Amino acid sequence: MTLPILIFFAILFVLVCVLRVARVGALVAFLLAGLLSGPYVLDLFKLTDTWTFLGDLGIMFLWFTLGLEINMRRLWDMRRTIFGFGAAQVLMVAVMMFPILAGLTSWSMLGCIMVALLLAMSSTSEDMQLLTDRNQLNTNMGRQTFSILLFQDLLSIPLLAMLPVFAGKSFNLGATAIDILVLSVALVVGVWIVGRFILNPLMRLVARLKSKEAFLLTIMLNIILWALVMDWIGLPAGLGAFLAGMLLSETIYRHQISAEISPYSMLFLAFFFIALGMGLNLPILGENWYIILAGVVGLVVIKFCAIFIVARVRHVSVPDASMIALILAQGGEFGLLMLQTMKTSGIDALPEIHQEILTAIIIVSIMLTPILIALFDVLRKHGKILSKYPMRTVEDIDNSIKPIVVICGFGRVGQIIAQMLTLEKIPYVAIDLDVSAVMMGRERGFNVMYGNSCSEAVLRDLGLSPRRTRAVVVALDNVATARNTILTVRNIAPRARIFARARNLADTQELLKYGVTEALPETIESSFFLGSGVLSHLGVSDAKIDNLLGKLRADNYSGVEQTIADRT
Repeated sequence: MTLPILIFFAILFVLVCVLRVARVGALVAFLLAGLLSGPYVLDLFKLTDTWTFLGDLGIMFLWFTLGLEINMRRLWDMRRTIFGFGAAQVLMVAVMMFPILAGLTSWSMLGCIMVALLLAMSSTSEDMQLLTDRNQLNTNMGRQTFSILLFQDLLSIPLLAMLPVFAGKSFNLGATAIDILVLSVALVVGVWIVGRFILNPLMRLVARLKSKEAFLLTIMLNIILWALVMDWIGLPAGLGAFLAGMLLSETIYRHQISAEISPYSMLFLAFFFIALGMGLNLPILGENWYIILAGVVGLVVIKFCAIFIVARVRHVSVPDASMIALILAQGGEFGLLMLQTMKTSGIDALPEIHQEILTAIIIVSIMLTPILIALFDVLRKHGKILSKYPMRTVEDIDNSIKPIVVICGFGRVGQIIAQMLTLEKIPYVAIDLDVSAVMMGRERGFNVMYGNSCSEAVLRDLGLSPRRTRAVVVALDNVATARNTILTVRNIAPRARIFARARNLADTQELLKYGVTEALPETIESSFFLGSGVLSHLGVSDAKIDNLLGKLRADNYSGVEQTIADRT
């Protein structure tokens, strides 16, 4: 058993490295590793119940991650783009797909509608990774692409709710539409109520324990609990995981949750794609390769044209419209999840061979997208396409997403600095692991979030950016935590200026070693302020006081005795 495992991980390592160089997502590597290790190639593993179970966990975590991205405030801020551009894109693709599917297949009308909507969805994980790698996520084009992806994630709620209907033979459009609308609204309202009045207090109690294990287990239990609730009332378990994500997205712990769950989410998602690759029936797909090839070409062309048309109608520039259409032209994980959920739930609305072919079409289109984008870049760089439009970088960044100042630590120092920034109307975000300080700060109107400032994922999620962030304030009272935070900030934004709080001169010297712009020792500066008052009262002029303080502060407080400065 050890040798097959070694061979499997060697294959996975090579695939991840090669595809990373080719700028193709790691999920494709997992899928290919499962394909090569499966019964039709190297026969290292069989698709046993264990692999299926791990794949099901991967489905749950992917639904949870998608739900975590849907925050009510974000939806409201981007409502016009999401429900305008996003809805128009899905509708246009579905309208163009439906007659083709109805004419070429023997599926029912409901089956054609469902598959058309599934194919209208794009790969959220790959597209977000592409935008991040190209540093385009916060451009105008990137935000519009993100809005479309967000609408697609929202659409997954009614589509998941339609699965029981999809399993039936009859279809009443009016009754089904009303049922889905009522269910979707009830779920969203329920998410808001439960998140505000039940989950927030529960997470507050867990956060006060300051136990990483308890925090993580609470997240896991929340996912499983909601999956069981949905399964109990006859809805797909994936919808429960999706709702669990939506619930937690409405809490102040969203950023920390995202950072904590990310490694596990990627691990179990890898199991899902590995199991998916193992389960592909290569002999059947080999017999129908021409159908898969035609399906991939048709899917990419139809989606590109539909999205480009919608973008141009909304007055998006030709280069941006082309890039948006190209990034979204593939199928997505949602389609794979729905097909897999139908298979595991025993829903036989489509013939099994057709489900296999659709799965292969979506997978190949996902793998093809980075190649098409690389080709698009080369052709445009050499003036073969869009030569009339000069290449330019748009730095149109949303202040609410990318704050100018990040405050790490929300104690007395962090609160005063946040108040000063608020009075000057400078966008900032503060972060702290003390849930009481966070809740108190939010009640007073401060933009403070719960999270660990030493976590790179948390800081990135909060908006720390090498291009946008101008200053980082490290207002932490523990020098070790402050040092780790500074190193994390330096890794993300090496040019950002860091202003640190220190308790004494020794801590100041320690922090300055790590490239801090300024580190002020509290005990010394408070003594300077008090001493200035004494000297002024005794008749010493302000000029002499300023000169004296300048000498004491010079060369990193070299004028202050070390033995005195180190005392707290």
